Amino acid sequence: MANLKEVRDRVMGSMGRTMFTHVAEGPINALSTCRDGSQVVLAGRNVFKIYGIEDEEFLERANLRVGRKLSLNFSCADVAWHQLDDNLLATAATNGAVITWNLSKSSRSKQDQVFTEHKRTVNKVCFHPTELHVLLSGSQDGTVKLFDLRKKESASTFHGRSESVRDVQFNPHRDYYFSFASTHENGNVLLWDLRRPDKAERFFTAHSGPVFCCDFHPDDKSWLATAGRDKAIKVWEVVPYKQIQEVHCVQTIASVGRIKWRPQRRYHIASCSLLVDFSINIWDIRRPYIPFAAFEEHRDVTTGITWRQDPHIFLSCSKDCTVYQHVFRDAKRPADHANPMGLCFNVKGDISFAASEALGGGGRGKGGSGMYASTRLPSFFRKNPDPTEQFRSVNSNLSVFTNRTQENPTAMDWFVKTAENYCLTGRPLSELCEHNAQVARQLGRHQIVQTWLMLKLIFAGLGTVSDKGVVTSPSLGRIVSLSTTGGQGDLLDRVSQHNETSTVTDMQEAKSTEPPGITKEKDPSEPGEAEPKSALPQSQATDNPAHADLTHVHGDFFFGDGEGGGAYNDYDSLPNMDHIQDWTLPGEAFQPRHEIIDRNPSPEELDRPDSPTSINESETVSLSNEKFLKGTVLSPTPMNPSFLDVRLMSPLVVDMLHHYAEQGDVQMTVSVMIVLGDHLKDQVEEQIQEHWLMSYVDMLGCFKLWMVATEIIKLSYLIGVPSVGTLNQNSTSIHSNCNHCSKPLTQKGWLCTRCQKLVNTCSVCHHVVKGLYVWCQGCSHGGHIHHIQEWLRTNRQCPAGCGHCCQYT
Repeated sequence: MANLKEVRDRVMGSMGRTMFTHVAEGPINALSTCRDGSQVVLAGRNVFKIYGIEDEEFLERANLRVGRKLSLNFSCADVAWHQLDDNLLATAATNGAVITWNLSKSSRSKQDQVFTEHKRTVNKVCFHPTELHVLLSGSQDGTVKLFDLRKKESASTFHGRSESVRDVQFNPHRDYYFSFASTHENGNVLLWDLRRPDKAERFFTAHSGPVFCCDFHPDDKSWLATAGRDKAIKVWEVVPYKQIQEVHCVQTIASVGRIKWRPQRRYHIASCSLLVDFSINIWDIRRPYIPFAAFEEHRDVTTGITWRQDPHIFLSCSKDCTVYQHVFRDAKRPADHANPMGLCFNVKGDISFAASEALGGGGRGKGGSGMYASTRLPSFFRKNPDPTEQFRSVNSNLSVFTNRTQENPTAMDWFVKTAENYCLTGRPLSELCEHNAQVARQLGRHQIVQTWLMLKLIFAGLGTVSDKGVVTSPSLGRIVSLSTTGGQGDLLDRVSQHNETSTVTDMQEAKSTEPPGITKEKDPSEPGEAEPKSALPQSQATDNPAHADLTHVHGDFFFGDGEGGGAYNDYDSLPNMDHIQDWTLPGEAFQPRHEIIDRNPSPEELDRPDSPTSINESETVSLSNEKFLKGTVLSPTPMNPSFLDVRLMSPLVVDMLHHYAEQGDVQMTVSVMIVLGDHLKDQVEEQIQEHWLMSYVDMLGCFKLWMVATEIIKLSYLIGVPSVGTLNQNSTSIHSNCNHCSKPLTQKGWLCTRCQKLVNTCSVCHHVVKGLYVWCQGCSHGGHIHHIQEWLRTNRQCPAGCGHCCQYT
């Protein structure tokens, strides 16, 4: 009971409370605390300040960004406070400089030394935990430099022969005095010895993408945690002279930017996302799918985490220009609100269902039989829960239902067919939208069809509106007249209806809902119909020969006249109307959000012969007298000459992209983003685009659509996301071991440097494979592709004679 009371008192946080302060200068990129945790330094592009942490608030102690000429040396990407000297700071600048600061200086400027040996941005700086004058830095130029602060230049340079260095960390344990780790853009983690800068002591591939951060466990000497873009936090066991193994893996919902082990808690680690997710999660690595605690105070991406020498209090900074002190008593517990039931299915149609026994998992009660029967252990076999872990133990049942009907298509067939048949580049925009709409129509996805058609109308052109109120649309093949009072919305309905189907039956349905401003006249040749009366005097109707030539047209050319054979399809014999209509491209195609009210013309404008509302303008109203295109009468009412504005539609399209992404259809979001290209330039943040693209690439990988995924990665350059395009530039080299002595083959050549024997020989012909090499992942034997294929056609066991049953796939 005494231990439980002590834990309860500590958890209630008698040593602090949740508080924050706002830094007006700009976003914060990094933070670090002094040895006793009473002060914190904040650094960013425009921020470099020291705050004191009081019981009730943060107090500004010093502003280090001073001077007449503020250079890029003050633009900080990272900051570190030495744990042995409270007056020593180091910052990593975006111009490649590493700067040290001495707070004990009497002058106003505290800058001490500037090292400019890095050629690109420095991402990380780190002090040695026990040596006062040793500083480490990692840069985008792919090198790690060791500085002795008593000298004016670096003491050592570590070339990892890899891509950019994103993080460097010293091993804090005395047994590993000379050890440190570096993480790289290509997913590799290198373990170094300070005494051997020419070659890494050990290395391994930790993630499938860039590794953004790492952290050695403060208590367990063999644990190293890494995290990166692949949305995973992995814990590795890096025992010397043993193979590096992954012992734990935590799956997150977004790329991880920072991680930090929780002091005095072996299995707890804090993390923050690089984008999308603004919360800070504390994970128990034994339960990798739901956070142990969550803090959601920040309103933008969290950029730094540090503990105040206490497992219940930590600090964080963010791009929202705030720094928070978090206390565990104010944390949210996602596990307490989690649904005790779970449902999951895979691409093959198999379903797994889990529910707690208290709910009668699997549809049966506690007294159920068979696979759902509860297994109750005697009390003396049960383990009493540790109160410090704060876990609730819940027994659950798991049921798995296998889809045995392989002939039936799964629910995700549409995803595969859409990915294989979509066309995203290489054609005009209108053709791409039409093709993709046709693909969606064949799969029965009608909402997607309408979306592609509306995108075609917006960005490929609906038509133009002349000063006579006539809309001409070459892409749709129509000439219609609009009125300012109610014609536009009906036109869009007609447009989408006409694009959905082009049958005569649909034209008959469209006939019954003519938009205002369009008047239909019946053909006098039809039985039971009277001769239509002209709306203008006969003299005006016959003065214009172009109008008179149109009287021979039978049927409505654009909307049909309701008869099966009434549609006019003889385009070549259609009279030339170029001098009547304006065939330019459109401006916009959506109904305005508010009614467009034109000002009333003055009497002088009505009398002018060039006024669009003048009664002397015979061309405007004379068209209604003739049987123009079988009954389509153009309204003389003037309207706004541009009712389609792409700039006004872009925010609506961006909202549509977010809508599909939130609904889980990231395929539609990425496809539209690539097709539109420059039309949505600077409309969506690059980090959001990167998140969508990476999610889509991951989904394509789950369905083994490697070719489509590669194409998406290549097309990411078109929309300005080069970080995704670099995925195709990752190294695909596989370093194997010698077939005889098992020495790692890190150098090129046909001979092993240890045993001087030929390596990678074919198991069938026993010659060196100089071309494509295939091997079995079970026994590691292989050879020429055609030799292995021929052997496995008639044999099941390995040709090397090891007895393994190899399988060629």
